[in-house]
Amino acid sequence: MHSQLTCAACGKDHAVDQLQNLCTDCQKPLLAHYDLDAIRAAFTPEAVRSRTIRSMWRFWDVLPVDDPSQAVSLGEGQTPLLTCRRSGPFEPFENLFVKDESFNPTGSFKARGMSAAVTRANSLGVKTVALPSAGNAAGAATYYAARAGMSCALFMPEDTPPANLIESHVGGAKTYLVNGLISDCGKLVRNGKDRFGWFDLSTLKEPFRIEGKKTMGYELAFDLADAVGSTQLQLPDVILYPTGGGTGLIGMWKAFDEMERLGWIGSDRPRMVVVQAEGCAPIVKAWEAGEEHAPLFENAATCASGLRVPVAVGDFLMIRALRESGGTAISVSDAELLDGVRELSAHQGIYACPEGGAVWKAAQKLRDSGWIKASERVVLFNTGTGLKYNHLFPADNLPRLDHTDPNCLDALA
Repeated sequence: MHSQLTCAACGKDHAVDQLQNLCTDCQKPLLAHYDLDAIRAAFTPEAVRSRTIRSMWRFWDVLPVDDPSQAVSLGEGQTPLLTCRRSGPFEPFENLFVKDESFNPTGSFKARGMSAAVTRANSLGVKTVALPSAGNAAGAATYYAARAGMSCALFMPEDTPPANLIESHVGGAKTYLVNGLISDCGKLVRNGKDRFGWFDLSTLKEPFRIEGKKTMGYELAFDLADAVGSTQLQLPDVILYPTGGGTGLIGMWKAFDEMERLGWIGSDRPRMVVVQAEGCAPIVKAWEAGEEHAPLFENAATCASGLRVPVAVGDFLMIRALRESGGTAISVSDAELLDGVRELSAHQGIYACPEGGAVWKAAQKLRDSGWIKASERVVLFNTGTGLKYNHLFPADNLPRLDHTDPNCLDALA
């Protein structure tokens, strides 16, 4: 299991056998570290391939358990890597893939992080978890808490997609609507956690959601190897990731480092791309200004609720990954990302969430500019199912047929 918790900013060590949130000195995220030398001989790609565990917990050696039987799991992970057809707007890409996280429990990548975080919290005796959420994290927290026998308190902006509110309410979470952004919801969690005995599961404000998310990086190396018919693990040239709090991007970057230290891969890395919405693009703004931290993005607004995160505690970790990888940050408009959903649906058969639509349109822009080359292997992350965003695509004005009219099909001729 993990051997220590260390602050990502100041390097202060924290006890691993106690509940931890942010660094007690500088209030920055803590990262879990493992004794990779001790597990290197047994934890190999061959060993992973031989395991029958049908979830992300086949990588349990670098997750917060001593044994996979301790995991609070609903079968998360093992999502498909889909090869894109060269059709229509996808024609300019010779090697384009979608890692489709909509196959996870509760329909999004948030299941990975919540499985790991709830597993660790449960092992340390937590009875109630709380967090702010603009959508999918709430559903995941609800159901993993239920699986562990915990209570769950959620604070969500009033304009959170109805599907997310419904799944949380049905799952028994105490769900509260807040007249503000996710950052305002976070303040309520922070102010109430000691008073009500909650454990704060906010993005990067505890160390283990990132551990679950990093399994996307581990899986991707196996998936791409399978896709190209190689026994040697493979990484793509470019990864485009829709970025709100950024846990997934930070987690994958951490996974690649662990994999190199285990001897699984070399030092080459994908160019990482942060994708945000124009109406809420704090990391893009900071990247373009050459800054390490991103201040609060004022008046944040986008229909892609997962991207409506105006300030992120892990901003410096995202920007560090972009710099170290030779990556970039780019934003797209709401109109563009909704078109992206339609194009992924019509040409690839993938009903992506708006965030998934955003990464596709960002890839198209970067291909048009020459930043992405035609032959490069490019992976888009679709982080959730479009079914939770049906309200953004009303099926108004559909043609109606009267089946009692024997000539009703004449209108189709």
